[in-house]
Amino acid sequence: MGHERDFAGERADAGVGAPPDAACARGVSLAGPPVAAALRPLIRSIGYAESWSGHGAEVVLPHGGPQMLVNMHCDRLGSGPPAEPGAERQTRGAALQGPSTGPVVVDPSQQRAVVWVAFHTAGAHPLFGVPLSAARDRLVGLDDLWGTDGAVLRERLLEANAVGGPQACLRALEAALLARVEAGAGPDPAVRAAAARLDRGASVREAADQLGWTPRRLTARFDVQMGLSPKRYARVRRFQHLLARVNADPRNPDWAALAAEGGYHDQAHLIHEFRDLAGMTPTAYVPRSATEPNHVPLDG
Repeated sequence: MGHERDFAGERADAGVGAPPDAACARGVSLAGPPVAAALRPLIRSIGYAESWSGHGAEVVLPHGGPQMLVNMHCDRLGSGPPAEPGAERQTRGAALQGPSTGPVVVDPSQQRAVVWVAFHTAGAHPLFGVPLSAARDRLVGLDDLWGTDGAVLRERLLEANAVGGPQACLRALEAALLARVEAGAGPDPAVRAAAARLDRGASVREAADQLGWTPRRLTARFDVQMGLSPKRYARVRRFQHLLARVNADPRNPDWAALAAEGGYHDQAHLIHEFRDLAGMTPTAYVPRSATEPNHVPLDG
């Protein structure tokens, strides 16, 4: 689904609260870090957003991490690969969207009212207790991950919202998340350090060497903690840095210069990566807005 509009390392969310445009008008929008100290090492931001989209479907681009989503409008969530029509994975209205290796197609009508959780790097794993690779390229219902607690979460948030509005809804969400946190839980510092190096352009071997690990050991830890291989994570993060440059001045991108600046071998390499990670050519990339670079309407 993807309400983390511009996932970029540890930066704050850049999409929730963005000004409305012709394709997407916004209502209530709240976002910020969790209040509870025990959640802050794991969760970067939580939010509630209402929007009304003027298009029928959109592609959401990979950003390198998972998201937790609760559809407050209806008890359903779905996403699927653009190259496989009819392969949409559907769950009930509360789910974990695992880290994506490529683009997914979503229905913007499922974003009319949504609660979301964006995690710090490697922050999701302690809350869900399963290898994040199990959710790679998948939407996994919270009822499958948390049992009864996950099955009733949406109803609890709806009740809180009805009584006290979005702020009460987010307080109820924090209470549910706190119930999943063990004392002292936090992201794996070694994995976070390796992810930061990869995000800055280090090779997988360089990132592993800094920890005194083999690349195989780093890959195994990433599989559990991040849900992506180190190589795929590095490619996705390089792609996100490219999108940031493009959207800083989207009028007439110089793709050859962007390739050179962004760590690509040449423009052909950039185009190949764009096709693989976005499912489109660079010139076909027209995001919902510059502040929502990971959401690309399919019908313009």
